[in-house]
Amino acid sequence: MPTPKITIVDYGMGNIWSVVSALRYIGCEPTVSSDPDEILHASAILLPGVGSFKRAMHELQSKKIDIAILEAVQIKQTKILGICLGMQLMADIGYEDGETLGLGLIPSSVEAFNSIEIGLNKIPHVGFNQVITNKQGDLFNQLPEISDFYFVHSYRMAGGNLSGNQSFCNYGVNFLAAYEDDNICATQFHPEKSQTNGLILLQNFIKI
Repeated sequence: MPTPKITIVDYGMGNIWSVVSALRYIGCEPTVSSDPDEILHASAILLPGVGSFKRAMHELQSKKIDIAILEAVQIKQTKILGICLGMQLMADIGYEDGETLGLGLIPSSVEAFNSIEIGLNKIPHVGFNQVITNKQGDLFNQLPEISDFYFVHSYRMAGGNLSGNQSFCNYGVNFLAAYEDDNICATQFHPEKSQTNGLILLQNFIKI
């Protein structure tokens, strides 16, 4: 089976080279691009990100990358993996730095952790934590039902009545740690920083 053409979306807000290094380690040679046409014609899209939801959506829209992603994913059925902020941008709406519409690929919202929810836990949520994996999809093939992954975030996506496969982490409150629905995949954690478990997940995404 040939390796798909993986395009990592570069919109100026991401740990691009950590993702590139992880993909190269498992035998891929990804393309890094901010060109909407190149993103549109990728056979797999990886959307990373670190920082503000509002600023990130502004960057995607100003470069018309949002249009290319939506056309690729919704019309061409290109598979996509959103990582950290990249996952959050796939929601309907985010509330970081004000209310901002997202890409609308995952019918959910992104809101800050609050002190009532997390108790004595610190914000941001940083470090390895356990994920209760959903084994009905493909992302967590060959991984245990409870697996450790690396997180860095202050905002989280609500789960609930989503049609896709949901995996959860608890940080005083359960939040959506990963999501998979046909060609749409997303992780709040960083697989590229999650050692063996993260590399296995990236390999699984490539095989979807």
